[in-house]
Amino acid sequence: MPTESTLLRYMTRFRCIAERCEDTCCSGLKVPVSESHWHRMQATVAPLPEEAERLRQCISLNPGGPSTEHAFIQMRPDGHCPLLDTERLCSLQRRHGDTLLPDICATFPRVVTRWGERVEVSGSMACPEVARLCLLEEDALEPEPLPASSAHVPRPETTRHLPVDPEDAYTFHAETVRAAMLRLLHRREYPLASRLAMLGQLAYGLDDFYFRGTDAFRGEERAAAEARLSEVLQRFELPDVLHSIHQDFTGLTLPGGPCVGLFRSVLKARMAAGRGERFSTLVRGVLESLRLEEGGAKDLDAAWHTYAERWRYLEAQHGERVHRYFHNSTVHQLWRSPFTDSPSLLAYVFRLTLRVGLLRLTLAGHPRVAELSHEPSPTSDSQEQLDRAAVEAFQLLAKHVEQSPDFLSLAEGLVGAGRGADTLGKVLVFATF
Repeated sequence: MPTESTLLRYMTRFRCIAERCEDTCCSGLKVPVSESHWHRMQATVAPLPEEAERLRQCISLNPGGPSTEHAFIQMRPDGHCPLLDTERLCSLQRRHGDTLLPDICATFPRVVTRWGERVEVSGSMACPEVARLCLLEEDALEPEPLPASSAHVPRPETTRHLPVDPEDAYTFHAETVRAAMLRLLHRREYPLASRLAMLGQLAYGLDDFYFRGTDAFRGEERAAAEARLSEVLQRFELPDVLHSIHQDFTGLTLPGGPCVGLFRSVLKARMAAGRGERFSTLVRGVLESLRLEEGGAKDLDAAWHTYAERWRYLEAQHGERVHRYFHNSTVHQLWRSPFTDSPSLLAYVFRLTLRVGLLRLTLAGHPRVAELSHEPSPTSDSQEQLDRAAVEAFQLLAKHVEQSPDFLSLAEGLVGAGRGADTLGKVLVFATF
């Protein structure tokens, strides 16, 4: 378990590319403004009547009442921030500097989490540059010491704090459990699907005593529960155990059509929510590529076969590169999103697996991948085209799907509290996708 503050290596390389970025972080995001920042904005622009009036039109107070979300920036009909100038840069920042920006604008795409007294810095793949740096480099996810005085934590007061409380066993042991999960994910001699199955089995082994609100670690039972936790984690270090899970999992054969139908519904629902032209273009391209615009069970089965053929192509021609995308992305998720946000470890692993499945479908259905799959052999720029497709797919899903209420509600609805053999079965179903 790490003892010092860390940041992931790709974040040491991150620099905002501003107007050269293919997307803008000033679009498609809900931007809250705290009361203190709202008053500071008003005081700063008060001597400038035109700017003051524009700011009043751009920002509306939160009808829900007092909170850290005192107000919100009202996005334009195209989803872009009204404070962007003609060069797609923030006019507020240009004129008044970073101090006037709302917290999310000043910190994005950094994700800063404090575990007790220790800080971790990762990034949000809703930013295209973060997605590039995270997905494409082999060493991107290596943790490095965080400098004591670091520009990577621009507003320490906004850091998310996860208290390490001995009375809350779920959070107290979370770093130990996550370290075991990361070790499993780094067993790259096994396919990612098998590693997800291993995570599911690990979570299932802890499921009856390690979850949010557990009483198993209280009083006289504490020592026995801690010994059992250690025993389960150590069991998943044994090569024989991992090999057995891999063998059993790879013997599963499950129909893919229902999963295709579920993911189609997710993509169409988010497109219908008006998430911007880049996202809509991608989704339309994926649905057309897999012939998923409409249709029943037979069409879903046909799309599944097309999807499977594309994956055979990707494995044969670009296997190492594609494996890196998904390995890095999945490891990144464990750093960026603490599993303690979920009611159980098994529920978290299910959501992780659901996310991988949606990403796989979107990449396989990407129009660039469809074009590449028809080439008799890779060309000199095939990898560049594939990298561009992967960055676009992973970034747009991170920005418009993964944290959306629709997607979170879907995951929760499929597994509820995420406990028991039924949830493990669903993990295995989506891991086979």
